[in-house]
Amino acid sequence: MRNKLVISIGLMALMATLGACEKLKPIGKRGSRSGAATSGSSGAAASGDKVKVEMYVMSKCPYGVQAEQGFQPVLDEIGGNIDFHLDYIATEENGKFNALHGEPEVKGNIQQLCARKHYPEMAKWTGFLACQNENWQQIPEGWEACAKKMGMDEAKMKACIDGEEGKDLQRISLKKAQAANAQGSPTIKIGGEEYSGGRSKTDFLRAICGKFPGTKPAACTNIPEDIEVVATVLTDKRCAKCDIGGLEGNLKSRFFPKLKIKTIDYGTEEGKALYKELGAKYLPVMLFTAQAEKAEKYSQIARWMEQKGKWKQLRIPAQFDPTAEICDNKKDDTGNGKVDCADDTCKNSLICRTEKPKLVEAFIMSQCPYGVQAVNAMKEVLEATKGELKFDVHFIADKTETGFNSLHGQPEVDENIRMLCAKKLYPAKNKWLDYYWCRFTGEHWRKVDNWKECAKDGIDAAKIQKCFDGPGKKMLEEDIKIAKALEITGSPTWLANNKHKFHGIAAEAVKTNVCQHNKGLVGCDKKLSGKTEAAPAGSCGN
Repeated sequence: MRNKLVISIGLMALMATLGACEKLKPIGKRGSRSGAATSGSSGAAASGDKVKVEMYVMSKCPYGVQAEQGFQPVLDEIGGNIDFHLDYIATEENGKFNALHGEPEVKGNIQQLCARKHYPEMAKWTGFLACQNENWQQIPEGWEACAKKMGMDEAKMKACIDGEEGKDLQRISLKKAQAANAQGSPTIKIGGEEYSGGRSKTDFLRAICGKFPGTKPAACTNIPEDIEVVATVLTDKRCAKCDIGGLEGNLKSRFFPKLKIKTIDYGTEEGKALYKELGAKYLPVMLFTAQAEKAEKYSQIARWMEQKGKWKQLRIPAQFDPTAEICDNKKDDTGNGKVDCADDTCKNSLICRTEKPKLVEAFIMSQCPYGVQAVNAMKEVLEATKGELKFDVHFIADKTETGFNSLHGQPEVDENIRMLCAKKLYPAKNKWLDYYWCRFTGEHWRKVDNWKECAKDGIDAAKIQKCFDGPGKKMLEEDIKIAKALEITGSPTWLANNKHKFHGIAAEAVKTNVCQHNKGLVGCDKKLSGKTEAAPAGSCGN
C-alpha cells in the first residue's frame, strides 16, 4: 500500500491547531443553560430529540482545550438540544493513575471531574473548565481561584479532589474513554459516529444538525455555505510516497469543504516549468490561488501559506527530490552515469547505508514527550551494555527560507540547536548526554528559558550560547538532512547499525531491537524497564 502524507500530528506545526495528544480560555460567554452534564459509554442513541455528543480529552492537552473552546458556543446556542458527555483519557496500573502529561494532568482531570460532579449546572462546571483553560499549561495549580470565580465551595471541592471520591470519578471516566477506544485528545463522537472535522462553532453545528432525527433547532437553518476552492498539486508519478489523499481529506474536513484537486506531474513540460517557476526542491507541492482567501476558514490556515509569485503554497512535509537519483530503480535518473547507490545523492538513503555494528541513533523532536522518554530510556540500555554501544541523537525539523519549522515551534528549534552544540563541544565519554538527560528530567524539558540550569558539572553555558549564536543553525540544517534522507518524520524513530529502523520508547523495547541486530552484545540477557514488544507507545509526527 502506498504511504500517504496524512497531516494530523505530522511534522508540520500547522496541525498543532488540529491534532491530538495521542495516548501513552476563556471558553466564551456563557449562556444561562442548566441541567446536568452526563458521562456515559459510546453509542448512537440520543436522549429524546437530543443529539448525543461525546468528547474524550486530557486536561493538559492543548488540542483538547481547543476543542472545548470551539464547542462552548454550540452549547451556548443549542445546548438544550445536545446530550453532552465529557470524559478523560488516562490509565490505571496497580492503583496508580497515569496520563500522557504526567501527574499534573491526572490532578487536573480529577479537579474538572469534581467540579462537574458537585456543580452539574452546565454554565457552572464549564465555567470552571474555561477558567483553567485560560492558563492550561499551569494545571493543576490555581484551581482554587477558578472555584472561587464560579462560586464553588473550596472545601467541598478539595475534599473531592484529594479524597477517594476524586479517584473514583477518574477511574469511572477513564473506563468510559477506554470503552470508546479514545486514544487521542480530543476524540469526538457525534451521534455515535467519530467526528474528525474542524473545531469551530460552524464545524460542530454542521455535524450536529445533520444528526437530528426530526425538527432541527433554528440555528441549523443559518449555517453559512463555503465556497469551492481549487488546489494545484505538483507531484511525480515516480514517487511512491507522494500520495496526498490523506492531506486532501484533512483539508476538506477542516478548512475547505468544497476542495477540488488538479494534479500536474513533474515529468511533463508543464510540471518542469512550474517546478522551475516555484524554485521548489521537494515534492509534492500544493498551491492555491487568491480565491482560497475567500473561504470561511482561510484565516485559520493563512500563516501556513507562503506567497510564491501568483500562488499561495501550503507548507507540507514534502521529501521527494525529483532531480535526485532514485536509489532502487536501476536507472540513471540524474544522467551523470551513476546508478542507484553509486550516486552521491543516495549516500544517506536507508537502502544504500552500510552496516555499522553497535551503533544506535535516535531521531527526535526535543520537546516531544515520546522523544524525551526514549532518550531517557537509553540511559538504562547504555548501562546494561557496559559501553559497547555508540549512541547518537539527531533531530527532526524542516528548513525554510527564513529559518526552521518544528512541530513544537521556535522553542523546540532553539533547544535542538543547543543540544547539537552540547554534542559537538562535549563528545568525550558522552559528556553531552549529561545535558540531554538533565533537560529531559521530570517536567524540565517543557520549560524554554531554564536551559542554563543544565549547563553544569563541566558544561559551560557560555560556550553553548556562543555555538548557538555562531555555527549552531548550520549544524541543525545539516543534521536534519539525515532524517529527511531517511524519510523519518516521527519522534522517536530509531536506527540500529546505521541501517535498521525501529520504534519504541521503553528501555526493554529498545534493547530488544538493538540486540536483534547485534548478536552477542553484552547485556542482551538482562531484563530492562518496560514491555518487551517493540511497538511504539506513541510518537510526535507520522
